Amino acid sequence: MSTVLLPTLEVRTEVEAPAPSPSRAAASPRRKRRWWPWLLAAWLLSGIFLVQPDQQAVVTTWNAVSSPRVLPGLHYALPWPIDRVYKLKVHQLRRTVIGGDAADITLGRLQPAASQFLSGDQNLLNVRVVAQYSVSEPRDFLFQTSDVDRLVGAAVESELSRRIARTAVDDILTTEKAAIQNDVLEAAQRSIDAERVGVTLSTINIESVSPPSDTADAFRDVAGARADAIRLVNEAQGYANDLLPRARGEAEQLKQAAEAYKEGKINRASGDAARFEAVAAEYAKAPAVTATRAYVEAMEQILPQMRKLIVDSNGNLDLTVVRKDDNASAPK
Repeated sequence: MSTVLLPTLEVRTEVEAPAPSPSRAAASPRRKRRWWPWLLAAWLLSGIFLVQPDQQAVVTTWNAVSSPRVLPGLHYALPWPIDRVYKLKVHQLRRTVIGGDAADITLGRLQPAASQFLSGDQNLLNVRVVAQYSVSEPRDFLFQTSDVDRLVGAAVESELSRRIARTAVDDILTTEKAAIQNDVLEAAQRSIDAERVGVTLSTINIESVSPPSDTADAFRDVAGARADAIRLVNEAQGYANDLLPRARGEAEQLKQAAEAYKEGKINRASGDAARFEAVAAEYAKAPAVTATRAYVEAMEQILPQMRKLIVDSNGNLDLTVVRKDDNASAPK
């Protein structure tokens, strides 16, 4: 048996793709030419930005400040990534707390390292201060420091420690709180300006000043005694203020009464002297008549006031002549 090998024939079939039509070939470049101008226009228009009335903006070009202060209004900057716009609310009050957050104070969890200060007479005090500030220089606020709130708190805490260390504890708890706040505000602002942080301190408010818990009772006793002393001094001052005007008024009244009495005496003496001079002049003219008249007038004043017994020239006593008052009082 013999084997016959037949040659293998390879048949390749090639299908030629149809040629594109002239209309489609022209449409593809036209579509490309249509959308890129719109994309370019949208990219250019993205540089328009609006700054609100309570804001200011800072514009950077390739990460370098090109416009440090952009005022409110509609503005234009080159689109991203060439220019970048940073907006800030410059009138908004920001706050930082020295001596523990509000939640810690409410729950009674103080932070000893941050809240305790040493007074001028070597007493420890727990002090909590709230500082409020606003943006004054947007460029410095954004790029001068990475944590503005922490830097402001450190400046206020440093000046507060320095000011409390020069003041006695009694003054801190009573009369010097407002002065401490003003001094710390001015000194901390100078420190912040030296660091170019770009903020302005608005207020420094000492919210609470209290002694440590183990000495709180002693401080309360001292404060109570001081309050009682002040109350007694005020009561004494009030009594003095009430008594002194009344005494001055009574003294003035007595003085005026004495003046009136003196004037009355002088006027009466002057009148008596003038009358005596007039009587003396009349007496010089007619001594007998004037003497008799003076005697009669004196008797008119003296006799009605005394009980009288009339004896005639013969020595007889007339008992029927009595005063009317004697008749009214005599028994019937």
